[in-house]
Amino acid sequence: MTRVFITGGAGFIGYFITKELLAKGHDVIIYDAFLNYVPPLKSRYMHCLEYRLNDIKNDAEIIRGDIRHRGLLIKTLSDTKPDIVIHLAAIPIASASNEFSEDAMQINLNGTVTLLECLRVSSSVKRFVFASSSFVYGNFKHEPANEEHSTNPIDIYGGTKLSGEVLTKAFGKKFGIDYTIIRPSAVYGPTDANRRVSEIFMEGALTQKPLILNNEGKEKIDFTYVTDTAHGFILAAFSENAKNETFNITRGEGKTIQEFAAILKTFLPETQIVEKQSSEIRPQRGALDISKAKKLLDYTPQFPIEKGISKYIEFLKEHPKLLHK
Repeated sequence: MTRVFITGGAGFIGYFITKELLAKGHDVIIYDAFLNYVPPLKSRYMHCLEYRLNDIKNDAEIIRGDIRHRGLLIKTLSDTKPDIVIHLAAIPIASASNEFSEDAMQINLNGTVTLLECLRVSSSVKRFVFASSSFVYGNFKHEPANEEHSTNPIDIYGGTKLSGEVLTKAFGKKFGIDYTIIRPSAVYGPTDANRRVSEIFMEGALTQKPLILNNEGKEKIDFTYVTDTAHGFILAAFSENAKNETFNITRGEGKTIQEFAAILKTFLPETQIVEKQSSEIRPQRGALDISKAKKLLDYTPQFPIEKGISKYIEFLKEHPKLLHK
């Protein structure tokens, strides 16, 4: 039995990692500040959080704590003595990090440094897993983008995540901390309350609101169902092959936002799709190469986008309270 400490463990991805770890018989300690950067009238964050916590509260240890607070963090690590730390705590969406850039620096970057400082004096932690992002690549120069693709982020979120990667490697090499870096992409699925395009489109289709395609929806993204993402994190956390390595953990396929909307419409035919021009600047992305994760971790994503969308719809129909209307 392994003890796993998850910062941001009550969040969207953290919840699914926790669920799988508990099902495998591991001990899970969730360390979460319960922060939300989506305006309350636009989010079902509290409802989704309540659902997650009610589902895991009897099996996981849940601690309210902020990764920026070194004293509490080092005491908690000392008391709980985890074997693995999975670091998810961050402002989880690019748009919020760009809008609240000072908070993004304090949480995404300085919080990571604080955690790494605490790991220097931990005698129990054998592996640190850092949740980065495909945003570190910036505009893709080729597709699929493998882990050797150049990193040149074009926004605050990508910048803080790349900085976290650099510091994770530096601390690892200097102080002998085994690490693994994970780069997810466009994670979607049940209990997402971060106002990603997948969540917005899902609720629009289920509440008869039009889906707005900015710039014809030509932006291509590697949409990844959340349980695939969670499983990839766990494989990386436990595998000896993942020591001091970086992995893309995604579906490995690029789909445009227009294609996502069209697939959603096949399940909910009454869905309306509207095109609109937008001046928002976002990285030009696409599919990521997951061959390294397949080879070293035996990572095999189970959810093509059609299957993921179908399962997401089914969940929201069963839990209408979690659907923003």
